[in-house]
Amino acid sequence: MQRDERFDKAERIIQVGFWVNAVLMVMKLAAGYWGRSDAVFADGIESACDFIAIGSTMVALKLGRQPYDEQHPYGHGRAESLAALLISLVICATGIWIFVDAVQTILRHDFKAPGWIAVAAAALTIMIKEWLYRFSTTTGRQLESPSLLAIAQDHRKDALTSIATLAGVVGAFLGWGIMDPLAAALTSFFILHIGWETFRGAVHDLMDGSVHGEYIQDVTTLAEAVDCVEHVHEIRARRSGQYIIIDLKLEMDPEMTVKQSHDVATEVKRRIFERFQNVGDVMIHINPHDEEHEDLIRL
Repeated sequence: MQRDERFDKAERIIQVGFWVNAVLMVMKLAAGYWGRSDAVFADGIESACDFIAIGSTMVALKLGRQPYDEQHPYGHGRAESLAALLISLVICATGIWIFVDAVQTILRHDFKAPGWIAVAAAALTIMIKEWLYRFSTTTGRQLESPSLLAIAQDHRKDALTSIATLAGVVGAFLGWGIMDPLAAALTSFFILHIGWETFRGAVHDLMDGSVHGEYIQDVTTLAEAVDCVEHVHEIRARRSGQYIIIDLKLEMDPEMTVKQSHDVATEVKRRIFERFQNVGDVMIHINPHDEEHEDLIRL
């Protein structure tokens, strides 16, 4: 998949979520107001907050798709991780807000009897948001896009919130008013867990955290299969948006010429690009095989 094709695909998925979320926001605000349901109305306010997250992701993708330049020699992919970080904070803030609001409602004994339109809005939101989650996750995993996966988690968070809203609204509709805030309080913990997982992943990428070990092993095996590569002395990989940047140290015959070593390194890089579509760059250093050498590093 070509570079522009990757970003175009991600942008299309996010735009679908953006406009569907807009329709849901208007629907839930109207249903909450006319259906006398604070839970559904709050769900609509939450959807409005999601515009901040989704909008920032759309901006991040536009920045991230720009090629490397003099000021950003490693590209602009980190913009996606920054967007994922912002989304995680929005998710966590939403979870805290829902929990505090639920506790206050219980303490005030401020229970209402909602109308059927509120029940319908909550049920419809669950179905649509779960579909958006699965729709976004499929492409997000295919592209390994941190921002798109974060948006998918935000859709799942909305689906969970709406489950609590539906349970509470149905309970209140049947006469058990306390069901609404109790269900919302319980779901807030699931929301906070999703926010934490998204936050941890974004920070891991921003702090140059290593790619998982299986990926590293696959790249090592591929490189060592190239003729004249005696051994992979060291390999490091970090994520930059949808792409992975690999640092590779190869051990070769010390009697090889510079031209021969260069040709082998180029072949290694070519094979890695062919096998791993999400690799953005491979930086290769050559070490002499079976000779003592010291790696100079200050990290």
